[in-house]
Amino acid sequence: MYSHQAPHDTTIFSVSQLNRQVKHLLEQHFFAATIIGEISNLSQPASGHYYFSLKDQQSQIRCALFKHQAQRLTFKPKNGLQVKIIADVSLYEARGDYQLIVQAMQETGEGILYQQFEELKSKLDHKGWFATDIKKPIPTIPRTIGIITSATGAAVRDIQATLKRRFPSIPLIIYPCMVQGIDAKHQISLAIKTANRRKECDVLILARGGGSLEDLWAFNEEIVATAIHKSRLPIITGIGHETDTTIADFVADLRAATPTAAAEHSTPDVSQLQNALTAQEQHLKQLIHNTLNRHIQNLHWLYKDLTQYHPKNKIQQHQQQLATLQSRLHAQIAHNLQHKQQSLAYLSQSLNLTSPLTILQRGYSITKTSQNELIHSSQQVKTGETISTRLHSGTLTSKITDITHD
Repeated sequence: MYSHQAPHDTTIFSVSQLNRQVKHLLEQHFFAATIIGEISNLSQPASGHYYFSLKDQQSQIRCALFKHQAQRLTFKPKNGLQVKIIADVSLYEARGDYQLIVQAMQETGEGILYQQFEELKSKLDHKGWFATDIKKPIPTIPRTIGIITSATGAAVRDIQATLKRRFPSIPLIIYPCMVQGIDAKHQISLAIKTANRRKECDVLILARGGGSLEDLWAFNEEIVATAIHKSRLPIITGIGHETDTTIADFVADLRAATPTAAAEHSTPDVSQLQNALTAQEQHLKQLIHNTLNRHIQNLHWLYKDLTQYHPKNKIQQHQQQLATLQSRLHAQIAHNLQHKQQSLAYLSQSLNLTSPLTILQRGYSITKTSQNELIHSSQQVKTGETISTRLHSGTLTSKITDITHD
């Protein structure tokens, strides 16, 4: 059990009182301090304030840049940017967090480089050097791979190890050059031109390990961008870490996140190719097997059709069909003849019933004038005119002596 007795003259603080006094002491002794560091953990909520950490290699401190001060900035803060700030050292009482209240901020170091980076990027983009349609295709299985990097750096070892694992039979040619420093841009450009002149390989890997913006600056130089753009060989870049992006990456035909990734993009995996070939072999065998089975089945059907449709069988079938048709024809002729005979008998009977001779047989007669016209009325003839009368048997010739009109 804690039993230590505090001296009678010791002041007892509440947490709020202690934080308030510490804040007061900090603000009194560290007013308008100038600090240089790198921005990280940057955030900008809807309020318009900026909250971030300012760090160096060993330490970091929370910072707040309020909206009315942020509006005076001539650049946009971003993570990784080196800045010089003028700030009041303070303490956020609610949490007891030690922090800087930024009054002014300007770019230093990387800020100037970043501005140069953006200017060159905009210039080359306007020229069309970043356009997708001018990118050269990367060969699926290159005959020889060229590597442009430091001969002693970790990047070349990572690339060699990756290529040995993925496709060990592809030859490698290293074009050593400086990848950092004043002369690096000239050596990188010369290495690209040399590889194009010698025509020893059909794809180039331009790579180096990670570093700061200053470390990678050679890959942001226009002379390097121009060499990449003019290269007849396709170029894959693998510069820095995954988050690093240089002008060389934009101009290159393919940008990989790291040197190892660049090596992976330059070749297929031989084990994957072997698996793919095995799968294709099995697929081809299956296709051949299916094709043979299909042709055998077709041959069987053709033999069956040949047997079924042999000329002898065809003749027999036609003979049977001819006999059937002949029988049906005879039956149809007999049926038609009988029908015609019946029709003829009916017509003959009808004709007999309506024949003038039949009517005359019942006692009727037909009388005609001397001009052979049928006499229907007494008005058709005159007294003294000769007429003929047809009876059922024989004809009478008469002279009219008297006419009576009804």
